[in-house]
Amino acid sequence: MLKKIALLMMLAVSAFAMHSAEVNINDTDLEISAKLDLGQFNQNVEPNTTFLGFRIVDASDTHSSTNGYKNDPYYEANFLMKRPISSSGLSVGMGVKFNYTTDFSSIPLGLEGTYKIPAAAFVPMYVNASVYYGPRVLSFGNADRYYEYRVSYDIELIDNGRVTIGYRSMNTNYQGARGDYTYNKAFYFGFKFLF
Repeated sequence: MLKKIALLMMLAVSAFAMHSAEVNINDTDLEISAKLDLGQFNQNVEPNTTFLGFRIVDASDTHSSTNGYKNDPYYEANFLMKRPISSSGLSVGMGVKFNYTTDFSSIPLGLEGTYKIPAAAFVPMYVNASVYYGPRVLSFGNADRYYEYRVSYDIELIDNGRVTIGYRSMNTNYQGARGDYTYNKAFYFGFKFLF
């Protein structure tokens, strides 16, 4: 079922003017995400600064807490404002997400950063990092809090096509019996397409 959803999303990404689409995998997990650059659709918004996106993670139990709970798919809608810092190659952004998985939903706030390594004569390379946190006041249902961080390294092999290698840690902490629960902690690799 999730493979069919992944295929439909990849087709949808190609049908619309997406700013970026990304597919990440490892031996047991699949992650699909896309971001719309709102500046491409609204003349009042500066291009490449304001993004609206979604993410789906289908994580197995292999890279999660081993307390007998099955991981259901994780869904996320996100909003990000990002700006370059002069001509340093560094971009910094502030974002908010709404995420959902079984018995859990939260609205974490976070920071994201991208640094373009100054070696463009060889091949464009980027280092990305993000951290998001949703305390109890921004968590709903059986959720107690949410914490996520990720780092990745991108190599742009062709124009607007990058290979990415990264690490993510997603902690969906519950009230009650499940308690502190690591939804997914894993290395991954994938492709990132920019439009």
